[in-house]
Amino acid sequence: MPPNMTYQRGHRVHGKKPRHPLRDPCTTISELLCSVQRFWLWNLESGILDAAVRPRCALGSGSIALPWRDNSSRPWTRAALVTVFLALCTAATLHAQTANVSIPAWVETNDCPKPPKFEAALNGKAVPVTAQIGPGSDQVILVVLDLTGDLTLVDAAKQALVAEVSKLTPNAWVGLLRTQDGLHVLADPGATRQPLIDAIHSLSNSNEPGLLETVQSALALADGVMRKSPVRVSVLYITDGSIYSYREDYTNPVINESDPHDLSRRFPEALINDKISKLLEASSSLEAPLFVVHLNYRRDRLNLAYQNGLETLADATGGKCNVCRSLAEIPEAIAAMFARISSAWRLTLALPTRIHYNIQIHLSAPCGDGGLRISWRTRLRPKEG
Repeated sequence: MPPNMTYQRGHRVHGKKPRHPLRDPCTTISELLCSVQRFWLWNLESGILDAAVRPRCALGSGSIALPWRDNSSRPWTRAALVTVFLALCTAATLHAQTANVSIPAWVETNDCPKPPKFEAALNGKAVPVTAQIGPGSDQVILVVLDLTGDLTLVDAAKQALVAEVSKLTPNAWVGLLRTQDGLHVLADPGATRQPLIDAIHSLSNSNEPGLLETVQSALALADGVMRKSPVRVSVLYITDGSIYSYREDYTNPVINESDPHDLSRRFPEALINDKISKLLEASSSLEAPLFVVHLNYRRDRLNLAYQNGLETLADATGGKCNVCRSLAEIPEAIAAMFARISSAWRLTLALPTRIHYNIQIHLSAPCGDGGLRISWRTRLRPKEG
């Protein structure tokens, strides 16, 4: 593809100057993160977040602090306001969600002289591909750092990350977040790389990993960007955490030491598997792919279950997970992830009027008498309309 060619809304545009991928130039990742967290807190907590009180959401970078109202005051007013708010938000969101879905796809081998033209089927029934946005088009990459351990591994990862973001084209916008105590925005996506690089170098390690607690928020944030603009969006976690270091205990300790038949002895990874299952369900309707580079392979049973769980979660979104077994593998793994992210297609598929709760997706890309070898996200759960 020529370097000066981009795809917007499924059409090729020549010589277009790189633009901000968000339609509203005043919108930042911090603001989107704030709106995502506010909406989730309204749904998940019994307390009520006061919409009249302005939340302390950083417009550039920083953390999110949410004010709470006393639950004892004016319960009928609170209930009415929340009901109306959720109804309006749900109606506005579901209209876009039920019209179409977007999935990532990759052309693994391309020996076709013409650009690929994808064909799609949902649960065996053909559906139109309403837009296909390919490599070279605008993209947003949300890099989330979850670093806790060996400084040698962390420094190697930071150097590789700086090297890869420096190679990206100007229309690739990279945002930087960290996970400790919730998602915190360190650098909003922008055309200038230096603030991003400075933020990478200045980030210090934490004592506790935060991937399992923040990955759903990160994917929801990326999903919000995708629904706002016709750009490719991906989430990349770089982590080194051990399952034993999490604030929440996932070790499933033996309940009855005197009982040799206690099931917790036979299934010590049960809490890890349960957490991964919940994340799979929660992210099944979120459209952005997840990529994970884990810097430190561990061989014990619980960490193997954790690492396998990360691979399962990434695969379910159409992304990938790579666990590094040595220091030398770290730059290669990060470079491979950026190459994968940059080569992604974003395909928008029209949904039929009635669709099963969990759809199975099949893609093809005909070329002459055969077809291209492609890969894609195979399952997605549309949000109910």
